[in-house]
Amino acid sequence: MEWHGALWRAAKSVLTIVVGIALGLPLLLWAMQDSLIFHPPDAPASTPRSVGRSVEAVTVPVGDGLALAGWLARPAAANGRLPLLIYFGGNAEEVSWMAEMSARFPGWALLAVNYRGYGGNPGRPGETAIATDALAIHDWAVARSDVEAARVVVIGRSLGSGAAVHLAAARKLAGVVLVTPFDSLTAVAQNLYRFVPVGWLLRHPFDSHARASAIETPMLALVAANDTLIPPAHARRLFDAWRGPKQWQLIARADHNSIDGEAGYWDAIAAFLAAR
Repeated sequence: MEWHGALWRAAKSVLTIVVGIALGLPLLLWAMQDSLIFHPPDAPASTPRSVGRSVEAVTVPVGDGLALAGWLARPAAANGRLPLLIYFGGNAEEVSWMAEMSARFPGWALLAVNYRGYGGNPGRPGETAIATDALAIHDWAVARSDVEAARVVVIGRSLGSGAAVHLAAARKLAGVVLVTPFDSLTAVAQNLYRFVPVGWLLRHPFDSHARASAIETPMLALVAANDTLIPPAHARRLFDAWRGPKQWQLIARADHNSIDGEAGYWDAIAAFLAAR
């Protein structure tokens, strides 16, 4: 009958829309994932400065014919070798500001280098590139005559926690500070897109959880209590898997982006460094 045909055509249209959505969203996420994960900022407007510190612009060769710009901050009056803090930033962060904060860590030098594609650097960011570059940055730093190679601590914030964990799994470090870290980017994305097969689609899984059980380096986790971007449960899963000595500090009232403005954040890092 004619109405049966109309009903079938309507059902077929609905099915087409459902299938289109079911296939289209995963394809869209696969195609756009780099722009969803990485948000490269422009170059800093000026050279960072810090009272009582000497801030040196450095260029670190990382392979593939590329060199990345960054900054090494040291106490102005320091002579000889110093322990070093290496900083890896978040997915939309230009890291020169950390050189300006380096005076919070007396007696320590601080190295902050922008990722590929970040802050005017050449290249494109990606998990493999970031992990490879983290090793190159570390190895370049410890080869310097003004760095105490046995006392290198790495701090990774958000996306940078993936770089820090990868480095800790591959090199002997004095300590690791993880700020708003995650177990894996796959797990975080799966919570956002519950009905999408994220594990099949994600090219940059940043699976820190898989590496944590083999890492014996002392670790400090700084977690924002009100973090809705990376809920604390992701940090807890990574923390629980960590093999080495570890400290958990939940920063009250903080969210993902405001954690460094809350009481106790900088003091916790300074205390961790003092024990190294």
